[in-house]
Amino acid sequence: MNSPGSSDTRRSPRSDASDLDEIFAGILPSLDEVERNIRDWTRSSNPLIADLSRTVFQDSGKRLRPSLLLLSSKIAGYQGSEDAYLAALVEMIHTASLIHDDIVDNAETRRGTASAHVRWGPQLSVLLGDYLFIKSIGLSLRSGDNRIIRILSDLSARMIEGELTEYSRAGDLEITEAQYMEIIDMKTASLFAAAARIGGVLGNAPDGDEHRLAAIGRSMGISFQIVDDLLDCAGDEQALGKPVLSDLGEGRITLPFIHALNCGRHEEARALAERIRGKNTGAGDQSEILEILRKTGSLDYARGKAAECAARVGDLLAGFPESPHAEALRKLQGFILERKK
Repeated sequence: MNSPGSSDTRRSPRSDASDLDEIFAGILPSLDEVERNIRDWTRSSNPLIADLSRTVFQDSGKRLRPSLLLLSSKIAGYQGSEDAYLAALVEMIHTASLIHDDIVDNAETRRGTASAHVRWGPQLSVLLGDYLFIKSIGLSLRSGDNRIIRILSDLSARMIEGELTEYSRAGDLEITEAQYMEIIDMKTASLFAAAARIGGVLGNAPDGDEHRLAAIGRSMGISFQIVDDLLDCAGDEQALGKPVLSDLGEGRITLPFIHALNCGRHEEARALAERIRGKNTGAGDQSEILEILRKTGSLDYARGKAAECAARVGDLLAGFPESPHAEALRKLQGFILERKK
């Protein structure tokens, strides 16, 4: 696989969206319903809430998590329309988590534009994040299946716990790979897993299939986050809509750095630790940091871990009959592994 940001693999600004349109061709009507649900739920008699919510959802992003729920429900044989309703709830929870995440990290941009807390300040932004979390749980109570309500409520608590755990590890050069994996499981993969599992619950899938779908979602989520961390190290700033090494500047020690600090190459590890402790992430230091990551094989190591997750998704999907929706999930994992932003 080509490294993130390699000049020979860069795509046009619209190519990612075009790829997803092709992958999601079989669920586009349901995705349209997801968007309608989100628009309906962000209307409010309170003009401030309406304006904040509308602005936050204006950039629809990739909608990976709602699509995962929709595809999983189809694989499980679901024929109804509640999947679009629940997929919209999953996207609401995701958006709420991004708002809180940006406040904690003091991130200035999100998807190439000013983050919510830069636009409106942390006070209003944290209230909006709280509002979206609570509204999502309230809307989930309309589901006729108590398991789905429990999945979504447990998910929200787990994601917030992941944020707190990550914050407690900020700048910790002793963080282990296992601890890193636990954090990204809580913060990122748990939402992917919940989305896929809800699809199985809707289709009344046998316990084995429901757990298999959840495992597919979890592996996708871990792969997604590792690729995200790789792009932060060596991606294209214009495509990403944020500076490279933003995570490091915000105190997050991600998998490439964990590997480089513990790979046994003491000279490189010491030089990297000095730059991290000194928060030296300027242009000149960036080049030296990236060179250390390349010398230690840390970018390739992290890329290999993401590829392992992708292979696991393929193995788990083999347990389901071949179908256009199963093939779409397989292609979605490929997209996640190869994405540039």
